[in-house]
Amino acid sequence: MHPSAQKVKQAAETFCLTIDIVEFAQTTRTAQEAAEAIGCDVAQIVKSLCFKVNDTAVMALVSGANQLDERKLAGLCGVGRKKVKRADADFVKSQTGFSIGGVPPFGHAHPLSIYIDEELMSFDIVWAAAGTPFTVFALSSIELQSASKGKVADLKK
Repeated sequence: MHPSAQKVKQAAETFCLTIDIVEFAQTTRTAQEAAEAIGCDVAQIVKSLCFKVNDTAVMALVSGANQLDERKLAGLCGVGRKKVKRADADFVKSQTGFSIGGVPPFGHAHPLSIYIDEELMSFDIVWAAAGTPFTVFALSSIELQSASKGKVADLKK
């Protein structure tokens, strides 16, 4: 198992979650690629989107079928829209410990404020990145919220 995927598995264990990490030969970097590889609805894919808000990392966990409304995220963070910027690859790696395309919903290098797209909570099972662009794992939406310590909110554009 890839070391990044092993980190995700160990992080899950700290939340008393037993996860099965699935590795694919093809990339699961995008929600569409992940859904096709898994054979699930794209809406069940958890997109981990990292933003820089006043130089602090904030994570939005968004359904693969939805686009994030950055104004809504800004409002949740208590800042104006212009203070919310998509994080670059180096910032994502430094804050989460993972590269873009493989960022899991928990187990980050530093504590992050996390917001969860309320639409993800309508699924019994969702799929998230497991540390690499080729690995994913399933968990319940309740486990997603519990392990990520995320706040459920309306994030959809």
